[in-house]
Amino acid sequence: MALTKETTKSLVVKFGANESDTGNTRVQVAILTERIKQLTAHTKNFPKDSGAKRGLLKVVGARRALLKYLQRTNLEGYRELIKELGLRK
Repeated sequence: MALTKETTKSLVVKFGANESDTGNTRVQVAILTERIKQLTAHTKNFPKDSGAKRGLLKVVGARRALLKYLQRTNLEGYRELIKELGLRK
């Protein structure tokens, strides 16, 4: 179950500089976060689906790498993004 085009477009508009700014790190993290939410829900419903679990771990790792990059290059942007997405407690 992939993200719909409408969901992706709304995330790009919300987190990007303009509506075609899909390469922005903030946009990529937001899209991966939405995908993680979907995979987490799927994994709870189907606990024996090991392919979904593996995919979830890969997506989490990709998001972690992007967040580390954002933290290194733009600390204020990083803090704002994790607050907006509700990633840290």
